[in-house]
Amino acid sequence: MQENRVFDEKVSPVSVIYAIQHILAAFNGIIAVPMVVGTVLSVKTGDLSYYVSCTIFSAGIATILQAYVFAKMPVVMGTDFTFVGPSISVGKNYGLSGIFTATLVGSFLEMILSRFIPLLKKLFPPLVTSIVVSLIGLTLLPVSVDWCAGGVGASDYGAFSNILLAFGVMFLILILHIFGGKYLESVSVFIGILAGYIIAILLGKVDFAPVKSASWFNLPEPFHFGWNFKISALLPFLIAYLVTTIETIGDLNAIGCVCNFPVSDREIERGILGDGVGSFIGGIFNAGANTSFSQNVGIIPLTKVKSRFVVGIAGIILVLMGLFPKLGALIAIMPQPVLGGAGIVMFGMIASAGISGLSKVEIHSRELLIIAVSFACGLGVVMRPQILKNFPEWLKILLSSGISTGTIVAVGMNLVIPRKVSQQ
Repeated sequence: MQENRVFDEKVSPVSVIYAIQHILAAFNGIIAVPMVVGTVLSVKTGDLSYYVSCTIFSAGIATILQAYVFAKMPVVMGTDFTFVGPSISVGKNYGLSGIFTATLVGSFLEMILSRFIPLLKKLFPPLVTSIVVSLIGLTLLPVSVDWCAGGVGASDYGAFSNILLAFGVMFLILILHIFGGKYLESVSVFIGILAGYIIAILLGKVDFAPVKSASWFNLPEPFHFGWNFKISALLPFLIAYLVTTIETIGDLNAIGCVCNFPVSDREIERGILGDGVGSFIGGIFNAGANTSFSQNVGIIPLTKVKSRFVVGIAGIILVLMGLFPKLGALIAIMPQPVLGGAGIVMFGMIASAGISGLSKVEIHSRELLIIAVSFACGLGVVMRPQILKNFPEWLKILLSSGISTGTIVAVGMNLVIPRKVSQQ
């Protein structure tokens, strides 16, 4: 491990605000998976609320472990959408107990893969790494656009008031980032989102009913829904874990890229191990698998705050939100256009970091081919996911993420296309 690392910046009283910025960026993603899975499986209201609270709690524990024990990098953790398909498939046959058991048992795959990082790292030269970082940002941009419009499925999707609110937040963040000086720049996301939230309340876009109905206290109980191990339930989860391993390697490299810090094999190894341990804990506490959240990478270059201790504080706050659901409900009711304005800037920053990395790679026709096809395939499955509808389920899970699809294509082409093409 390298000493005097950029991620060991000291914290200050304002670090709580820095931590809240990370929570605001990640929270919708953290609760989205249990909400989608629970709704599709028609989980009872009480059980669904418990499932969501446990998910927030375990995400906080996993985040703390990554910040202080494993990767020791500013990595926010939560359940990725890659696990939605496997969770629904397993849940329909074996219930919530089957989901959480498969989550726990499947987590050992990531723990095992963490021992082979030096081998896997050879598949990620600067060209491939920069492509992956670019894809992380580019594939997240459609998410932020949906947020700006009001959120997928919203009755007022695309309403002018939503777009105006989102762009108001975006411009405020940009103004603070450019003209606000070091302090205001570091809290620009928090101020932008807070201002947008207040405006949304004044416009009548916030419904406080979920806060009133949320319970005051929730204590996660290990194996609350029981234990139900089935071999047939394990395969889709193993594929999902393979996908998120690829994405976590990309996220860790992206953090290093935006911080101008060369991430070592040891740090990636510990980060993947942290994913596995975090998912193991998630399975115990009735939650999904935990993996790194790509959207939080964009906050780092935007705010210039690189401290892992700030993210550790974010993990502590998430744990408290899991224990006191009313706190989580206050963020959950935030209108999505408020997050959309921040998302456009944050995700664009990630894409820019990847493109900057590509500019440092010696590019000839071979490299142009790899970049072109990787971007086309990665963005293609994001823009037209229905192209995968006739694929086998295991392959659909593997390719459903634009990041994993683009990464697989980039790695494959880099291994197969002969170097001599680059001299043409």
